[in-house]
Amino acid sequence: MKKSTQKRVTLKQVAAHAGVSLTTASMALNGNPSIPEATCQKVFKAIEELGYVYDRGAASLRSSTAGSGAIGIIVTDLVNPFYTELLIGIQQKLNETEQTSLLGTTFDSCEVQDRMISMMLEYRISGLLLFAAPGTSSEVIKRIQRFGIPVVLINRLFPDLPCDYIGVDNVHGGYEATRHLLALGHRRIAFIGGNRQLYTWHGRLQGYQQALNEFGIDFDPELTPESLCNREEASNLIEHLFKLPNPPTAIFSYNDTIAIGAMMALKSRGIVPGKDVAVIGFDEIPEGLSFSPSLSTVTAHPRLQGAKAVELLQSRMSNPSMPIQSIVMPTELLLRESSGEHLK
Repeated sequence: MKKSTQKRVTLKQVAAHAGVSLTTASMALNGNPSIPEATCQKVFKAIEELGYVYDRGAASLRSSTAGSGAIGIIVTDLVNPFYTELLIGIQQKLNETEQTSLLGTTFDSCEVQDRMISMMLEYRISGLLLFAAPGTSSEVIKRIQRFGIPVVLINRLFPDLPCDYIGVDNVHGGYEATRHLLALGHRRIAFIGGNRQLYTWHGRLQGYQQALNEFGIDFDPELTPESLCNREEASNLIEHLFKLPNPPTAIFSYNDTIAIGAMMALKSRGIVPGKDVAVIGFDEIPEGLSFSPSLSTVTAHPRLQGAKAVELLQSRMSNPSMPIQSIVMPTELLLRESSGEHLK
């Protein structure tokens, strides 16, 4: 991209060069879906030819970073400890190369995600680590890539998005958790939390169903209630399950946050997790080990995921033409008290 040493190029000049109005240029730059693709291409071509740079002190920010500029990080939530662990892994790896990071949180909103991306593009990030919101379209990624900025998707794969990905084997994790509960003798096993908008949910559900099929157990949709991924929703899920004529004797939770919320709700009903009802989560957040009973879980290696995501992004930055990479890390079932294993 050309860099002018004279007066800063304005968006008005970009609009004139592209033959569009200032409003249209601004809307194209911010990914407004009402702007035709052909018009967007004109605007981005003008940006490249003129060397347009956003304001907000981008130049000073670039000079304050170590060499290649800041790395953008967009996650969906900071309340869930999984993301904290993921960010620790990311930041530890970035610190090795003294790279600066910009962090944004979307709360699974595509609208908020678009604003975060726009802000990071204004600051001219060198690369983006994206925990994409459900419903993210391929156009969002293409918009970032028009600026020559590489993107690595973390944990949530969107098959139609042309960029690198790192995650875990959700199918195998769901299978191992459910199969273990079946091997303990449970036949009414619930899979709770998460929702069908999430790529990870489909994988874990698929593994759950595979294990049921292997043991000749019919799938019961009443045992797979969906929800947001928080403890409050987990309480509602437990209320639903234990109003059923034949409630479950074991629970496989979409993640550890829901599993811990479910165990709290069980305790409030006088039901002892790990004794009366077995519970297994997914993620391996630190709180699961200190909770009573300690939480059996499928580890998603959040810190390692974060570190490897940075490595993948750095590889893409140094070699933009390398083939698209999709890294699927193995999962591991960690057995503790909540699954009842200690009672065998």
